[in-house]
Amino acid sequence: MPKKNAFYAQSGGVTAVINASACGVIEACRRHKSRIGKLYAGRNGILGALDEDMIDTSHESARAIAALRHTPGGAFGSARFKLKSLEQNKAEYERLIEVFRAHDIGYFFYNGGGDSADTCLKVSQIGRAMGYPLTAIHVPKTVDNDLPITDTCPGFGSVAKYIAVSTREAALDVASMAKTSTKVFILEVMGRHAGWIAAAGGLAGEKPGDAPHIILFPEIPFDKPAFLARVQSCVKDYGYCVVVVSEGVRNPDGKFLADAGTTDAFGHAQLGGVATVVATMVRDELKLKYHYAIADYLQRSARHIASKVDVDQAYAVGRAAVDLALKGDNSVMPTIVRKSDRPYRWTIGKAPLAKVANQEKMMPRRFISPDGFRITAAARRYLEPLVQGEAYPPFRRGLPDYVELAKVAVPKKLPPRQK
Repeated sequence: MPKKNAFYAQSGGVTAVINASACGVIEACRRHKSRIGKLYAGRNGILGALDEDMIDTSHESARAIAALRHTPGGAFGSARFKLKSLEQNKAEYERLIEVFRAHDIGYFFYNGGGDSADTCLKVSQIGRAMGYPLTAIHVPKTVDNDLPITDTCPGFGSVAKYIAVSTREAALDVASMAKTSTKVFILEVMGRHAGWIAAAGGLAGEKPGDAPHIILFPEIPFDKPAFLARVQSCVKDYGYCVVVVSEGVRNPDGKFLADAGTTDAFGHAQLGGVATVVATMVRDELKLKYHYAIADYLQRSARHIASKVDVDQAYAVGRAAVDLALKGDNSVMPTIVRKSDRPYRWTIGKAPLAKVANQEKMMPRRFISPDGFRITAAARRYLEPLVQGEAYPPFRRGLPDYVELAKVAVPKKLPPRQK
């Protein structure tokens, strides 16, 4: 049977370890070169396939590919681009198959979150409908940790570590100045619907009175009087108050506190900075001096403080995607299966994309304290293993030494896409 080429693309917001998954996919394909031809990477995600703008990874040295494991960002470029439904725009899917057919691509590895899982499933379906068999495997990635079935999502452990470290360090700063200066510090973190990243901030505190004193979760409707009372109480009892707030915190009516009134490329509400909203409440209602910080891209790009567990898992799901494809699996996603908490043990499983696509895994209520402001012991048992270990990148002249690939283009064979 003649071997087919493979296509790999990165989708959505990147992470500190998404390139470790790319490394896993590429190295696995190279190990199976008797069964897989060339591996092409889409430049800027799925747009690379639609525009026939692909990178021939065979021109990258083994050393450069290995260096992806410690390099943040998306090495091949990512994109927030959601394919419409088959009914709305069948032509887009037909274009993908046309490009895959022209370049003899039989394997499709798509590295992303829930929307990407949906795209991966649809591409497999349209390939079958058009008489072009295509093995489509979704490679999980999301800092939000909200993909179902998998115990955790590659990208989350490193964000969790960064937020926990940042919360602890900022708290020491505020505590040292609280007598005459800032009383309240607010750290805004990512998490549109699920509060996993905010919960990670709770790892910074280990005993009563430790920061963070308040965590605001998307899963818990925001109670302004209760929040302000808790801030006031913490300042009275501890001299200061540290708050970790998820960008997706909502009012009791379901509206985001920071809804900017616009949407992003995936149709999600564009959030406008909840830290400023909360800080304004503290200023206007309590008259306390405050500072706030918005972690934003820093939290998901901080490869210098990545979790070793996260790096290992990101690489493992990339490698597993290729193994699953060669075993005959299709329309599935490799998952991380937790075997035990202490010691932490995990293995790789798989899940059908039909049960993953467009689904979100929220924080269980048992992970949030009864008052809605803290994490529980159960949450700590879940979170702690995911931030374990350090996997520092190499440093050169005092700075991380990250790789930049050659990105040699694949010659085009088709007319430009009609937009």
